[in-house]
Amino acid sequence: MKKNFVLDTNVLLHDSACLRAFADNVVNIPIYVIEELDQFKKDQTELGRNARRIAREIDTYRVKGNLREGVALPTGGIVRVVLDKADLPKDFSVGHAFDNSILAVALWLNRTESDTPAVFVSKDTNLRIRADALGIRAEDYDREQMELSELYSGSAELDVAGELIDRCFAEGGFERSLLNGAELFPNQYLTLRNIQAAGRTALARVTPDRIEAVHRPKGAVWGVQARNREQTFALDMLLRDDIQMCTLVGKAGTGKTLLAIAAGLQSVLDGGKYRKLLVSRPIFPMGKDLGHLPGTLGEKLNPWMQPIHDNIDFLTTANASSGKQKAHSYADFLSQGIIEVEPLTYIRGRSLPQIFMIVDEAQNLTPHEVKTVLTRVGHSTKIIFTGDPHQIDHAYLDSVNNGLTHLVEKFKNEPLAAHVTLSKGERSPLAELAANLL
Repeated sequence: MKKNFVLDTNVLLHDSACLRAFADNVVNIPIYVIEELDQFKKDQTELGRNARRIAREIDTYRVKGNLREGVALPTGGIVRVVLDKADLPKDFSVGHAFDNSILAVALWLNRTESDTPAVFVSKDTNLRIRADALGIRAEDYDREQMELSELYSGSAELDVAGELIDRCFAEGGFERSLLNGAELFPNQYLTLRNIQAAGRTALARVTPDRIEAVHRPKGAVWGVQARNREQTFALDMLLRDDIQMCTLVGKAGTGKTLLAIAAGLQSVLDGGKYRKLLVSRPIFPMGKDLGHLPGTLGEKLNPWMQPIHDNIDFLTTANASSGKQKAHSYADFLSQGIIEVEPLTYIRGRSLPQIFMIVDEAQNLTPHEVKTVLTRVGHSTKIIFTGDPHQIDHAYLDSVNNGLTHLVEKFKNEPLAAHVTLSKGERSPLAELAANLL
């Protein structure tokens, strides 16, 4: 049965390609959505770009036919702009006038075209609740239709014969074909368990032809050593030259940012593989001008980048205490051009060759913003995205439709990419307890 999907403004702002996400159904755009989009068209953020993009697409359909009557979509559905609306209950005045008007259009369709069920689609939780109170079916917009529990973890556990465990330690691995058709992804990390001797395991990584053994790095990586299996996988991924794009997902205190920066310092300063370490994070919202803060650009960035400074100072102190190098401060590296810290606000249009780049708090990026960042990567650059899908600050993103989880799923079959999920907190027993209980 075909449906009448009524789109809220935030759906179009979230995904400018959303009109093609509803198969052969009718996509209804209330005229008030068009008016609200007009308020964003001059904005220089991602919302503004999406507003301009979707306006241009709707205009192409206008050229092909009458939008009020409906114009065919490439998917076989119909898009139309709806002007009619029903009267809302007298006391139904909570929220912005545009919200009420959009709900009134959905209510009108629900009543006048009862043979075609109306479905109100919005990223606004409260607006979905209000729609439901009016008797209108309401849904969130999730194009991938994925649960966070289904997110690719980057690792797996397999029961294997003891002979394969022995070959991992003696020969450094074995042929991939010996795993008898197990579903594996490029650069997936494995915990191989001996089915004949309980407790005997080996850590490994999937390559195109082989299962290669994974060992802990010899010595500390800038004063940091892996404290658990997932951190061992993460350091292996971060230090490998053949993996150009890494994603690290984990709750607070699991060591995402610390491990990434430690690997970056090792690769830049000790290995000489990259020109510099670039650390960036979204200044929420991405694209927001920093001019309202006093001081120079560096002074404006300090409140946002302080966690990065703290991690770098901790690592340089830890590395110096191990006797490898003398102590350096974050300011020393900054003045030498070895480390660069900047917001993602100004990344559009740049080209970044031979750089070890870390994008922290990537869960606050939209899928399109992640694409914008990745398309800046030049030759011989390695890029790492870190974040926690449970800590979303963006109004219209959630744990499954943010750019980080989108990236994990889209790149899990790519040989140039790898992913590790960190589950155990190592910051402190109290921090781990708080992350689990609160």
